[in-house]
Amino acid sequence: MIPTLILFGLLFGRWWRPSLIAAALGWPILLVAGGSTGVGPALLGASALAVANTAVGVLAHQGIRRAVRMTSS
Repeated sequence: MIPTLILFGLLFGRWWRPSLIAAALGWPILLVAGGSTGVGPALLGASALAVANTAVGVLAHQGIRRAVRMTSS
């Protein structure tokens, strides 16, 4: 599911704060709702990994955005 979160960060990287918050809250909720894991300390790790993977996508989005702005000016 790492590519899913990176893609999420790429698509919504312009709004990086809400994207990271959504990943931190949404991914653990999705794991519990899907029955992949129960409520417990493992959700903190899952949340941290979700934020890290989404941050990779956000950084890529921001980098591409800045590169396009620099070349168009």
